[in-house]
Formats: sequence, C-alpha cells, structure tokens
Amino acid sequence: MDRIYKELKNKAIRFAEELGPPLFYRAFSKEIEHSRGLLAKNLLIRRCINHLEIEQEGMGHGFEHSKAVAIDAGALIQIEGREKGFSDKSIEDMINTVQIAGILHDIKRGEEGHAVAGSREAAAILDCFGLDDKHKEYIVIAIRNHEAFKDVIQARDKYGELISDTLYDADKFRWGPDNFTTMIWEMLRHNQIPPDVFLENYKKGLQYIKRVKETFRTATAKVFGPEIIDQGLKIGNIIYEELKRYMSR
Repeated sequence: MDRIYKELKNKAIRFAEELGPPLFYRAFSKEIEHSRGLLAKNLLIRRCINHLEIEQEGMGHGFEHSKAVAIDAGALIQIEGREKGFSDKSIEDMINTVQIAGILHDIKRGEEGHAVAGSREAAAILDCFGLDDKHKEYIVIAIRNHEAFKDVIQARDKYGELISDTLYDADKFRWGPDNFTTMIWEMLRHNQIPPDVFLENYKKGLQYIKRVKETFRTATAKVFGPEIIDQGLKIGNIIYEELKRYMSR
C-alpha cells in the first residue's frame, strides 16, 4: 500500500511541476512573501503552532496545510483590504488575525462537524492566550464558517467578514494542486485507507472538488480560485487513471 501511494504521489508532484504554479501565486508573490514573513514573526501564532505540534497527528491531512492556509489568507487580506480602502494598520491587524484562524482552523479535523468543533476548541485556546474578545470572535466565526456547503454565521463587522471570507478561500485553494501533491496522501496515511477503497471513492471526491470551484467568496478568489481548482483536477484525473492501472494488475 505504501509503495503504491508513494509512486502516485511522486507522479502527482512531477505533473504539478510541469504545470507550474497557478496564476495567483505568480501575480501576488509579493503579498504571499509578506504574509509568510508575518507568520514567522508573530509570537501568538508561534504559541498556536507549538500547541498544534502536539495535536497535529489528529488533523488528518497534515499541519503544512494549516500553514499554507494562513499564508494565503494573509495574502488575500492584503489584496482585498487595499481594494476596500482599509488602512495599512487595519490590514496588518487583519493579517495577524486571519493567520491565527488559519493555523487553528483544522484543529478538530478528524471529528464530525469539524468546523463547529474546531471553533469551540479555538475559543478555549485563545482564552488561555489572553486574546481580546473582538479578535477572538473574528477567529472563532471564521473557523466556524470555513467548511463548504454549510450555513454561514454573520460576522460582527466588515473586518470580521473579510477575515472569514479569506480564510474560507485560502482553505479552498488547497483543493487545487496541494490536494494531490500533499493533502490526500497525508489523509490516506493517517486513516490507513487501502487502495481499493480509495479508488471506489475517488470519482465522488473529484465531483466534490468541482462543486467547490463555485463557492469562492472574495472577488480575488472568484477570479483566481477556479484556475487553482482546475489545475488540481488535471492532476487528479491523471492519478485516477494511474490508480486504476495499478488496481487492474
């Protein structure tokens, strides 16, 4: 089982390299690097990361996923914040806030209704960290709202709405190439799913990802998100054909 998945993962990585990065990562490389730098410097985020390094084995698809979400959400905050006329100070504050949400958003990934459960766990963690009530509410609602095809809880103001929407969109970016080069293999390893069961559910998974493509919430993600998803689906279809060949041997 491990050998098959390792070979498929390597094929997915090679094909993703041939495709190159989606346009979002080329068009907004400066914003992404700025977000990455802030993630590394924020002491509260470091405390969240230290906490999650204990918990991450229960997250199902790997801690790198949460860091990627935090970075992309921070980039989206910059892009959308400028378009909406927010001050530089407000944008920096929202980046820090959405990055905490990104790091914590899948803390209960292995549970039923993980977004609701994760929002409650995040609230308890942030209580211990002494975060003020307004920012804690932004984070808790964003985590509560990050699952696709669920009712959305209204944020308290325009800042909370943007934090919630950018967390959602950054999380859904992961259903592009990341899903087939990293996430899916972590989930298979963690859950010990055999190849025949994986193949049986594969097509259903691809259809779900196609539906996600229509759910982006920010203006930026509505433009750039579908291409990210489409690149993932290209890789996913190749892996599907490879998996069928393996299983027919």
